[in-house]
Amino acid sequence: MKIMVAGASGVVGTQLTAKLHRADHDVTAASLSLGVDTVTGRGLEAAMAGNEIVIDVTNAASFGDSSAFDFFRTSTKNLLAAAAGANVRHYLALSIVGTPYLVESDYFRAKMVQENLIRASGRPYTILRSTQFYEFINGLIDIGADGDVLRLPPAAMRPVAAGDVAAFLMELAEGTPVGDIVEIGGPEQFGIDEIARIYLAANEDQRPVTTDPAVCYLDVELTGDVLLPGAGARTASQTLSDWLFQSMAA
Repeated sequence: MKIMVAGASGVVGTQLTAKLHRADHDVTAASLSLGVDTVTGRGLEAAMAGNEIVIDVTNAASFGDSSAFDFFRTSTKNLLAAAAGANVRHYLALSIVGTPYLVESDYFRAKMVQENLIRASGRPYTILRSTQFYEFINGLIDIGADGDVLRLPPAAMRPVAAGDVAAFLMELAEGTPVGDIVEIGGPEQFGIDEIARIYLAANEDQRPVTTDPAVCYLDVELTGDVLLPGAGARTASQTLSDWLFQSMAA
């Protein structure tokens, strides 16, 4: 199959592109660093031409202000327009578990706009919502930095390896459009504070972690199980300990 990966230079995009190549798909890797700008449209029409499937794993450069909203709205509109012009038969996009419940955050509101644009486009689609990546745990820890102490909420999540997400995206691309949202999460459930303690210990980081339910996650105070995938979600295979071992050995 001929597949364009938008955001091919990112954490998921690089692994996804490699997996697609190994599976003998004809892949067009598109990203800003590769000369394709989904916001201005530069190079987008040429990159889209001839592809049957588009996998959108683009991401905003900023998480905490209106620039994320501007990015996802403009980028998604441009990608959808180019996909329509190329008669793409399947538009597949990566989103985040919990998005509808976290729209007080500028970033999650932007992701909700992205999802809504895809659903309203009339293009056959699949949206994959994923839990937080192991690869972003360090950034997750930083939200609670308070001097030498880390304050983090106990909210539960099931973090996942980006490689497992990439593998599921390829599987979805090889199938027919779902026309709905599917989800993926990791095999283990932790509180955010617990994940931080495990990660810090593995990296011999002595900073203490204080559990504080009032600490916000991307500007949203977490309640309930909003970061957990629902029933029927795909359960990924790689555990946190296996990922930590592999990442430190690399």
